[in-house]
Parts: sequence; structure tokens; C-alpha cells
Amino acid sequence: MFIQKATINELHSLSELFDLYRVFYEQPSNFKGAKEFLRERLVNEESVVFIALDEDDSLGFVQLYPSFSSISMQRSWILNDLFVKESARKKGVGEKLLQAAITFAEETGANGVSLETGKENANAQRLYERFGFVKESNYFYHYSI
Repeated sequence: MFIQKATINELHSLSELFDLYRVFYEQPSNFKGAKEFLRERLVNEESVVFIALDEDDSLGFVQLYPSFSSISMQRSWILNDLFVKESARKKGVGEKLLQAAITFAEETGANGVSLETGKENANAQRLYERFGFVKESNYFYHYSI
């Protein structure tokens, strides 16, 4: 298994994983929509995606979006998506993807990586806490349009 920064060349494999990720979060499968969404992110350099591969099999991915901190006047990254397909779980794929994201953030001079996960996703919470992520007590708000 190896981790690499995804390019347009991995779009098909990445789209399959992304569609499975959305289904995991109870969204209807939409491979075509997933592929177009990811194509836009990659072509416009709006996100950074790392993909885990094992020969010809795609195992998982992590997607980061750039952000900036006005207080520290530094870049930060939002870890928006981390997914490992079911057949590859409990094999260290998530850990390697998370480490790739952290290493990338360090290499870009970021002040940190932020993420949000569901309160029922205990497996993800344990992974993040093992890596040193700290649960914050901030209030998050969202305005739906």
C-alpha cells in the first residue's frame, strides 16, 4: 500500500471512493456527480486529496481544503473528508492517510488541521485523538441556503 497526492489521473478511482463515502453518510449514490465535483476541485486546485492505493485497488482517501487564520496570519487546512472502504479497514489505511494530511500541512507552513466528525463516529474520534487532535468546545454555526 502507498499514499500519493491524487491528480486527474486518479479521478475515476477517487470518484468511486468518494461516492462510497457519501453513501456512508446516507446520501444517494451519484457517481457522475461525485466525479464532476472532484474534477472541479482538482482542476481548479481547490482541494488537496491523498489516495491510498494497493497495486490497482484504491483503498481510501483524505481531502483537505485550504483556510486561513486571521489571528495567527497563517494558512490552516480543513480535513473535510477521510474515508477507507470497508474491505480495507483495520489495516492502517486511515492512519497513513491522516499522517499524509498532517505531513502536508506541516510542509505548507500551516498552523494546524481542523476537522469535524459525527458524534456517533467513535472509530474516527479514537483515530483523531490518537494522533493528537483535541476536541474543542467552540460553538459551530451553519446558515443553510
